[in-house]
Amino acid sequence: MGDVSRSTNDAPTSSAVEVSRWRAALVLLALVAVAGPWGRADVALVVGIVLALTGAAEFLRFARTVSKWLIQICVVLLGLRLDLSMLRDSVIDGLGLAVGTVVGAIVAGLLLGRALRIGRETSTLITCGTAICGGSAIVAVGGAIGASASAMAVAIGAIFVLNAIGLWLLPMIGHALELTDVQFGQWAGVALHDIASVGGAAKSYGGTGFDVATVVKLTRVVWITPLALLAPWFVGVGSSGRRRSPFPWFILGFLLASMVRTAFPSMVGWGGVIAAVSGVGFQAALFMIGLGISWPMIRTVGWRAFAQATVLWVLLAGATLALIDWSPSPAGSVRLLPTP
Repeated sequence: MGDVSRSTNDAPTSSAVEVSRWRAALVLLALVAVAGPWGRADVALVVGIVLALTGAAEFLRFARTVSKWLIQICVVLLGLRLDLSMLRDSVIDGLGLAVGTVVGAIVAGLLLGRALRIGRETSTLITCGTAICGGSAIVAVGGAIGASASAMAVAIGAIFVLNAIGLWLLPMIGHALELTDVQFGQWAGVALHDIASVGGAAKSYGGTGFDVATVVKLTRVVWITPLALLAPWFVGVGSSGRRRSPFPWFILGFLLASMVRTAFPSMVGWGGVIAAVSGVGFQAALFMIGLGISWPMIRTVGWRAFAQATVLWVLLAGATLALIDWSPSPAGSVRLLPTP
């Protein structure tokens, strides 16, 4: 009887292991199919979402961890394409655009949250995620104010849905308005929430917008630290709040890579290879981000939070597009390395 009982109890476990192996193999095959040089960033994201919502949710934590590291590694690699003088000039040229859009988005987002009667905690997370860099800003600011799991889920869910829509929509609008690749890179760097989507959209648009979009987004990412420091004061977190000063350390890696490029000018010949490798990495990261979504995350987002995120995103994207499209000399252009 003991042997029969043990055999009966082991059967489901063995079956579950087999199913898990098949799911892992399916995810691996899908990753190879969508993340290669032949793939597209938007397709990679959608395939990841479909797999997650149809049974691959067991990879959620793994996918989030891998996507985070992939994005940071790819950003550092891109530093090898810009020497320090190019980077300095590009940041100075785009400083006004970054400051204006970040401050404007924060003010508008907090006012919207108050008008829609959204809790200050959730409203702050959605605002910071839209103004800076999506999930990274939400996690950093959420940690600084000791945000509840529900508030984090609502903010990340709303931002994620809009980011997926923007990855498809922005290139279509850009082509319809006949934006140059540099103009589109500037727009994507502001209007899309996370770095992976920015790189993916700019890569699919073509031309030199890939580097432009990355530099523009990085000038916004550095705002994570001051926002995380100020957020506890605004939300009203007392001594019980978990205050910390998160810093996007991968930006230091990007600067070090740029220093290496400056010290070894002969690396210019590797520009095309570096761009291709980082592009594939961003596509793989988007696929992993897609795997990180779940039905509970979607169900958690209420209409008020989604309305705030949507209106704020439209305002930010629309104002930035008008500024870039109407300006005779758009800010934030990047002096690029030649690529073979």
